[in-house]
Amino acid sequence: MSSSGTATASPAGSTETRGSVELTLAMILSGTLGVFVVESGASPFNVVFFRCLFGAIALGLYCLVRGFFKNHGFTAKKIGLAALGGVFIVFNWAFLFESYEATSISVATVVYHTQPFYVVLLGALLFRDKITATKFGWLGVAFVGLILVAGVSVDDFRGGGSSAYLIGLGQALLAALFYAFATVITKRVTGVKPHLVALIQVTLGIFLLLPFASFGEMGGMGADWGWLVGLGLIHTCLMYVLMYSAYQKLPTAKIAVLAFVYPAVAMLFDWAVYGHSVSLLQALGIPLIVGASLGINLGWRLLPARPENQTTAVQAPAVAHAAPAEKITIGESR
Repeated sequence: MSSSGTATASPAGSTETRGSVELTLAMILSGTLGVFVVESGASPFNVVFFRCLFGAIALGLYCLVRGFFKNHGFTAKKIGLAALGGVFIVFNWAFLFESYEATSISVATVVYHTQPFYVVLLGALLFRDKITATKFGWLGVAFVGLILVAGVSVDDFRGGGSSAYLIGLGQALLAALFYAFATVITKRVTGVKPHLVALIQVTLGIFLLLPFASFGEMGGMGADWGWLVGLGLIHTCLMYVLMYSAYQKLPTAKIAVLAFVYPAVAMLFDWAVYGHSVSLLQALGIPLIVGASLGINLGWRLLPARPENQTTAVQAPAVAHAAPAEKITIGESR
């Protein structure tokens, strides 16, 4: 029996290891996204348009080769939900890329990574999901971390600071909010390959962004076209494939932890390529956001549970485990 148990346990461990490698690679690719956007030299809306265009071509070919179009599972309602989620996904990208220019890749990425908290709040507002005192506590921790990372002082609001920087922070927050809307909407599209959902969303993005794209600016791109092609092939098709494959192999806890490879790599590349670094005060806020996000996703207690009384047992409220945003849509949003 022991040999049989070993035989069955080994493939499971191997599968989880493979999933960890796939998700780590996907998060590393996510972390290089900002460099591709900035180095392309194109305007944010042009970047998103061509990301959608090249991504749709690559994802369409992948889905065709894998036979995903057969027995796809779509209904009119599911297509509508996928398309609605796509509207938020596309403009989420546009606002995030705008934020890169006004702040930095590091600051924009960390602020953008407050997405899970919006998901929790939207779940409470739209679906009446219960927010426990513990979740409220983690939201408070995340808010303090956000204030520190943003590096904003009272003087900034009095006109003594950079208004462009404040706008950039607002764009990153709006991008995170749009991501959260896409998350709660796409979560309701069940029984369909996520690759097909992503394909609908990026295809829709081509038509949504036509009025905003400025093709006259693209004439002198030259070799910089490679950055845009890379966004479609690497950061849309390949990254999605790796993430969706990993999600099928990994528990929620490991997905939540590995998701933070993304902002870590983004900050590393922002420092290595552009010399951008965060201040000591901003650095203090990063672990607060990371810890709060893990606490929300994994159901950690903010405070130790109260000991049971010998006469009256006092039970702490159960904390619902919120699936990490990365598990639901992060492939569809970055």
